[in-house]
Amino acid sequence: MTFSNKLIFWYLQNDRDLPWRKTRNPYFIWLSEIMLQQTRVQQGLSYYLVFTKEFPTVFDLANASESKVLKLWQGLGYYSRARNLHATAQYIASDLNGIFPDNYTDLKKLKGVGDYTASAIASICYEHPEAVVDGNVYRVLARHFGRQTAINSSLGIKEFKALAQELIDPKQPGTFNQAIMDFGALHCKPQNPLCTSCPLQNSCVAFTTNTVKELPVKEKKTKVKQRYFNYLVLLTKENKTVFTERKGKGIWQGLYEFPLVETTNSVEESELVYAAEFKKYIKEEAKIVLFNKEDTVHKLSHQHLHTKFWLVKLDEHKDAEISWDTLQKYPVPVLIANFLEELDTLNGYF
Repeated sequence: MTFSNKLIFWYLQNDRDLPWRKTRNPYFIWLSEIMLQQTRVQQGLSYYLVFTKEFPTVFDLANASESKVLKLWQGLGYYSRARNLHATAQYIASDLNGIFPDNYTDLKKLKGVGDYTASAIASICYEHPEAVVDGNVYRVLARHFGRQTAINSSLGIKEFKALAQELIDPKQPGTFNQAIMDFGALHCKPQNPLCTSCPLQNSCVAFTTNTVKELPVKEKKTKVKQRYFNYLVLLTKENKTVFTERKGKGIWQGLYEFPLVETTNSVEESELVYAAEFKKYIKEEAKIVLFNKEDTVHKLSHQHLHTKFWLVKLDEHKDAEISWDTLQKYPVPVLIANFLEELDTLNGYF
């Protein structure tokens, strides 16, 4: 039995009962694939169900505001995915009359759609033999064939794509792609893979050479940048605060946050009040209380945010236009959402 046949046989006995497996509608397949990029199925499933209920068609998604899309996406991270999702929905609804491209080349032209997503849609929806390569696929192929090329190198990306393309079953490419992804997620896991019961054990190079833990190979990660955030959580006599949309192309574009003072290191109140950004926001008499005595460390892929939340009570502020009671309706980073959930109200701190 060939590699692909063994995988498909395993999959037919072990496939997960997931809603996007019950359709070939490209809208739902696209939605699930975008959501599951860098996200575990267990986490992404609840978001998928919310999105498909709220936006049952690509037209519904296209007609929604970006703020609403970001709010429903809140907690999934990598928010550029949500913005690209919304932009692509608008393009498909307005320029393509709601009809998704039916081939890999045109799918890949869509904003936010790369090789993996285009291959998944083309194979699952249209039975085109386009191999998917994600983290699970890299792991299965590297271990089974004993490939030492770094999977995050330009050479590795080409090598593993070509290998996956050689192996795909042209008669049932969608099933093969889902099979190899599920096999990597459930059986050939990153830690504690189920090698003793593996149907591919006899032909697995990593198993026979005892190199399972060493594969796949990755090049060293980019150095993680340490950043120090100081959020000024304002509260006026009228129970209003300053809460604005984050602009620019950096992290959290389109999400809302309190006034931010970024420093080169963790600071005390005596240092904070002399910072130029602090003086820009707070020009009148104010009472300041530090909410978290220890920095909250929020870890992103290439940066760690060491964050302090400073509660600032003052009579009024010219930019305080948002009622404290309405903050929950705005899309925010998880860092802010966790703070708001923990704080609940400012009144007990002054």
